[in-house]
Amino acid sequence: MAVERTDPYRKFRYRVEVEGIQQAGFSEVSGFDASLDVVEYRNGNEVITPRKLPGLAKYGNITLKWGVTDSLDLYEWISNCVQGKVTRKTVTIIALDEEGQDVATWQIIEAWPCKYTAPDFNATASDVAIENLELAHEGMTRTK
Repeated sequence: MAVERTDPYRKFRYRVEVEGIQQAGFSEVSGFDASLDVVEYRNGNEVITPRKLPGLAKYGNITLKWGVTDSLDLYEWISNCVQGKVTRKTVTIIALDEEGQDVATWQIIEAWPCKYTAPDFNATASDVAIENLELAHEGMTRTK
C-alpha cells in the first residue's frame, strides 16, 4: 500500500515551460493571483445593506526572472510585441518534489510579455545579472 506524502513542497524546486521557447532555469517566478471584483447592488426598497455580486475576474501579471545568458528567445518575444506582433503563449509552472517529479502545475493562459527589464550593472557587485519579463494573461488553472 502506497503512503500518501503530506509534507509541503519546497518553493525552490520548479521549472517553467514557455510554449515554443527553450530557456534555461529561472531564478524566480512570482505574481500568481486571481481575484473577483465585488459589485455592490441595492434596490431602493431593500434594507440599507447592499447585496454583493461577483464582477469581473482579474489575474495579476506573472514575473519571470533569470540570469543573463546568450539566449535571446524571451527578449525577442517582447521585441516582437513592441513592434505590434503580439504572440500569445501558454506558460506552465511546475512544482517538483524532492525526487524531481512533477507534483503541481499552474498553466498561464494566453500570456504575452508586457514589460521587460534589463539587468542593473555595478562594478563593485558580484551578483548575477538578472533579466525580468512581466507577462499579462487571461487566466490560470491549477492541475495535479
